[in-house]
Order: sequence, then structure tokens, then C-alpha cells
Amino acid sequence: MSEEKAGWKDRLFGGLKKTSSKLTDNITGLVTKAKLDTEDLDEIEDALIASDLGPAMAAQIREKIAAGRFEKGIDAEGIRQIVEDEIAAVLAPVAEPLDIDAFPRPQVILVIGVNGSGKTTTIAKLAHLFLEQDYGVMLAAGDTFRAAAIGQLKVWADRIGVPIVTGPEGGDAAGVVFDAVKRATAEGIDVLIVDTAGRLQNKRELMDELAKIRRVLGRLNPEAPHDVVLVLDATTGQNALSQIEIFKEVANVTGLVMTKLDGSARGGILVAAAKQFGLPIHAIGVGETIDDLRPFNAQDLARAISGGAQ
Repeated sequence: MSEEKAGWKDRLFGGLKKTSSKLTDNITGLVTKAKLDTEDLDEIEDALIASDLGPAMAAQIREKIAAGRFEKGIDAEGIRQIVEDEIAAVLAPVAEPLDIDAFPRPQVILVIGVNGSGKTTTIAKLAHLFLEQDYGVMLAAGDTFRAAAIGQLKVWADRIGVPIVTGPEGGDAAGVVFDAVKRATAEGIDVLIVDTAGRLQNKRELMDELAKIRRVLGRLNPEAPHDVVLVLDATTGQNALSQIEIFKEVANVTGLVMTKLDGSARGGILVAAAKQFGLPIHAIGVGETIDDLRPFNAQDLARAISGGAQ
């Protein structure tokens, strides 16, 4: 294993320690050498739900344990392994890196998410990830509703050394995107990452703005946007599922990025999201540094959540 891979796994497992400890603590003590009965299974299912894996995932794991007919009982490690295997089975089909394969260039990625989800910072981290892969990257400050969002994205663009297209606060977001696509095309940029408004107070207004952006993009490149990535904050727990539901409706989300997995005991929410929606999960973040966002690996996350060894 490379030093970089080992370092990332250390951060991933360390970041999800709260989640795995909560799950392990909830299960330990429920398991005896006696044969599992319905009450034991109920308590195990409740422990899984309490770890934010969601009712559907918890019921699936419960059924798997019950189907094993452990006449001689099962220990905590046996349950942990089942949890890991079932989580991995749900996550594996949705683990999809964000590949840059658009032709003609640029590949246009709209990034959406509620204010406070880490959206702007995630855009910078995605840009850094693509720069590491030797792609040319440009940013577009399409969240013209907030001056702070424009300023923050400018700071990140300067820090990581990529060009950025901006407009005035309160200006036309679609106009910013139009200018950005024209410039990115002229300069031979591979990836254009577009920040968008994160306000959900008025869904119709947001939907209209995104529809206008899509129309502008369509005139320049019928394939754009190539990706609509929703940034989710793991610390919001079950509220993240509501955000997916709403943004699927207003923005035709094509994939997810989960941030702040190290911030709470709610890492299981990513599993619940995969189980309920089946959207591709492109990347996850477990820290504050520019390089903490990495492509999503289902097996690593399943083991980290369930408390397995690295």
C-alpha cells in the first residue's frame, strides 16, 4: 500500500471512529452465546437504526443475521462482519469516481448544496483532485446571491492556482456560467466547476435559476452540464436524506459528495442515502485540508463504519 493510500485510510478510519464506536457499543452486550431470539434481533436492529444506517438498511442486516440460524449464537465480531458485508454490498454499485471524459471539453460540473454544507470548500477540493490528475481546471462563481460565496471561491482559486470567472453580487448566475464556458472552451480547459446558489427557502426560485443555467449551457454545449453534484454534510444526519429528495426534484442530481464524515457519529447516513436513492457517490471528505477529499471506496467505508481493522 502506498504511503498516500495508507495516510488516507488512517484519516478515514480515524474520522469514522465515532460512528464505528457508537455502532459497536450499541451491539456489544446484546450478543450472547445463547441462540438469538426475536428480542435480540429487535435490539440489534434498533442499534443499527441509532447509528444512522436507516430503517431499510437495518432491516436488511437483521434479516441477514436471522437467516443465518445461529443455533450456537453469534459473537459481536460475527455481527460486525455481517454489517460490513451488507454495507459493502449496498455501497459497491454506487461507488463511481467523477471521470473527466467529456468531448468536446470542458466537462461542466454543477455543484449544488445548502449553504453551510461545505459546498464552496468542496469545489476547491474537487479542483485540487483534478489538478493532481493533470487536468486543466477553471471555477465559476455562480452563487451570485452571496458576496461571501464569491469571495471565498476567489480565495480558493488563488490558493490552488486555477482561473476563476466571477460576476457582481446579485448578478445573473447564468451570465457568469455563459462567460465561464466560453472562456474555458477558448483556453482548452478540461473541467469547469460551477458553484450555484444554495438557498432552498424558495424552491421555485432556485429551480428557475438552475433551469436558466441549463438553457445557457445547452446553447454552448448540448451535453452540458455533464454532472450535477450534490454536496452533503454528514453531521446533519437524517436531514441529508431530505436534501437529496428536494435537490433531485429541483436540480436533477447525478451524484453525491459527502463531507465532514469525521465530524460526528453519523457516518452511517451515507449508507442510508445509497440504500434509499442509489445515486452515484463520487467522493468523501474526512477533514479540513485541501487534500482530504478522495474518490469513494465502498469496501474501505464499510469496514471503517463497522469497526473492522484497517
